[in-house]
Amino acid sequence: MLIDHWPLFGLRLSTPRLELRLPHSDELAELADLAAAGVHGPEMMPFSSAWTDLPPVGRARAVIQQHCLRVGSWTPDNWSLNLAVFKNGRVVGAQALAARSFDLVREVNTASWLGLPHQGRGLGTEMRAAVLFLAFAGLGAAEATTGAFLDNTASLAVSRKLGYRHDGTERRIVRGQATIMRRLRLTREQWEAHRTLEIDTVGLAPCLPLFGAAGGDGTFSSTASI
Repeated sequence: MLIDHWPLFGLRLSTPRLELRLPHSDELAELADLAAAGVHGPEMMPFSSAWTDLPPVGRARAVIQQHCLRVGSWTPDNWSLNLAVFKNGRVVGAQALAARSFDLVREVNTASWLGLPHQGRGLGTEMRAAVLFLAFAGLGAAEATTGAFLDNTASLAVSRKLGYRHDGTERRIVRGQATIMRRLRLTREQWEAHRTLEIDTVGLAPCLPLFGAAGGDGTFSSTASI
């Protein structure tokens, strides 16, 4: 079976409303369709790479290419886990967790998007909480980082709710203009102080070598409140 050779296909993260996992081919097509239908309004650009400015066909293909690229280029020293997010069995968005030299640095980075019909319902907080649990309790991360442009109030609100602290700013070129990105950082202690959801994680143990991780700090269990 494929899972015997690539155990990441057996990894499942579950929250009260969501399931996060790698998508199968038909589900990847559904995720691509969701992106084609729209991720944000035309007045803003929340991504450093303006892939959502592509026409619908281009947006769909970008999602598929990104997924295949991340699976195909995966190494324990440089990985990005691009999970599809499901609610009631339907794809609602994507949540990524990435790291370089995790075995030494113990730091992860997150990024995500939701389809337009699923925004404003607290799902962004719930899906990021799931991968933060995976990072800190499952993999033994020390810190997590993320970033958002100043006009991306929804993403900044999620980070604030989960306990991130300001970590500086940097200038990015987006749509041909200089734009300020706010960097955010979450330590293990800050994460522990903001745990509010119950997360269930299945299938992690055989995946640990692929993450360059020996596992958490001994507090990890298949179900825990965060």
